[in-house]
Amino acid sequence: MTNLLMLIPVALALGGIGLLAFLWALRSGQFDDLDGAANRILFDYDENDANSAGDDKLKPVAKDPSGQA
Repeated sequence: MTNLLMLIPVALALGGIGLLAFLWALRSGQFDDLDGAANRILFDYDENDANSAGDDKLKPVAKDPSGQA
């Protein structure tokens, strides 16, 4: 019983810390662009098109070293 009296406040404190960390991440913009990082991994920009970042300018990265997609 005494263990339970100690574990409940500890669990509530850890849950509160987790909630505060989530709210901080939400307010600081960590979840604003979830698809951007995935698209940066999959697509390369041409050197000529580095100034324009339109979606129609993206091309897929070659799957093998020979350059064939």
